[in-house]
Amino acid sequence: MDCGIHAREWIAPAFCQWFVKEIVQSYKTSVDLQTMLQNLDFYVTPVINVDGYMYSWTDNSTRRWRKSRSSPPAGSGCYGVDLNRNFNANWGTVGVSFESCSDIYCGTGPGSEPEARAVMDFIGEMSEKVLCFLTIHSAGQLILLPYGHPQIKAPNYEELVSVGEAAAAQMKKLHGMTYRVGTSPQILYPNSGSSRDWARLSGIPFSYTFELRDTGEFSHLLPEEQIQPACEEAYAGALSIISYVHDKSFRNSTVPNGDSSRFSPRAVLVTLLCSCLSVSITVG
Repeated sequence: MDCGIHAREWIAPAFCQWFVKEIVQSYKTSVDLQTMLQNLDFYVTPVINVDGYMYSWTDNSTRRWRKSRSSPPAGSGCYGVDLNRNFNANWGTVGVSFESCSDIYCGTGPGSEPEARAVMDFIGEMSEKVLCFLTIHSAGQLILLPYGHPQIKAPNYEELVSVGEAAAAQMKKLHGMTYRVGTSPQILYPNSGSSRDWARLSGIPFSYTFELRDTGEFSHLLPEEQIQPACEEAYAGALSIISYVHDKSFRNSTVPNGDSSRFSPRAVLVTLLCSCLSVSITVG
């Protein structure tokens, strides 16, 4: 689960911390969670865009900063790259800018930024074992599936839609919030170079973007009183997807001595990635 790619989306890092808390606190009372944690490893990065996130906390003038804080290219005075346009996934084809002052500047090439490159290197080394990839953003109340390019369709598109809709239904049960499900071109806008698309192109079968609250009233300036309910519904949606992925992969299987790798070629579920700051969950 990568959180905090875009600096101004403060609810995303908040959810990552909430996710870890819920997993750790619920482990001893939830048989289903015990089984999943016996079979799967979770990797969580609370903040990928650490420099941009810290900059957005400077004052009100920087609160809406989106990009990283990498140095300007030659001849420019504009800092930063949109890290969610910098992954090696149809890079630079749609929904990007090559102007460094743009909020959707995609960098000088795929993986030109250390944050994106760190994720691709880390996940790439274990991609054959990875079952699922979730990337957390705001706002819009959307569950986005691959791909951001309007002319490319995921081979398991129908299943991705079905699993996403089931997650949205679980999310709505908590606080009545509606989350729409579809590809980015269908319900948001075309884009390329996202971590979600890179994960699916790398062979990870289930890859989603969560765009958390809200739908426009507050956008990235979500009030404090909405943090907990937003995290609660996001947790319900994430757990719905993770449960489906787990049950599909481990159905009718028993873990011998807790070593799932002995019978499954995909024994690792990566829920969040690592670049600068990572949390590896160990419960026992």
